[in-house]
Amino acid sequence: MLRLGVAVEVPEPWASRVQGYRCALGDDAAGVPTHITLVPPTDLDDRPGVVESVVATLTEAATGCPPFSVRLRGSDSFRPVSPVAYVVVADGAGCLGRLASSSRTGPLDSPAAFPFHPHVTLAHGVAEADLDRAVADHADVDLRFTVEAMTLYRHDGAAWEPWRRFPLTG
Repeated sequence: MLRLGVAVEVPEPWASRVQGYRCALGDDAAGVPTHITLVPPTDLDDRPGVVESVVATLTEAATGCPPFSVRLRGSDSFRPVSPVAYVVVADGAGCLGRLASSSRTGPLDSPAAFPFHPHVTLAHGVAEADLDRAVADHADVDLRFTVEAMTLYRHDGAAWEPWRRFPLTG
């Protein structure tokens, strides 16, 4: 069984700051690289041709999308629907949505648990007070970066690891 996900990496030094923050809160997913999810964790059969099909799907999605700017600004929570505090994608959500949509085809096409809402998770599944603190502590975040690639991640049974990058060349 393969467990794969696709995301846009958040650049340093901000990525390490978010991971450190999540660790300090005791978030179980603190070891997950800081990212914006395009395709959530997806379990696939490890049979011949599956990986090649995933690579072909993501290559096509990446070649159909040029690099674009993202602005992360402010924070919010998905409560009461989900116990998640996050940084808001203020600019670039449309491009992220199109990239996610074109990536969620072929073997990566599966029903979504929630509508696509690009964000950077700050805390997940922690105490309500910690979710409140995460939102308050990141209310003034304002970060801009250029998305030049998306990354295919593989879960090795213990952690998520970057497996392959797909440069945006559209």
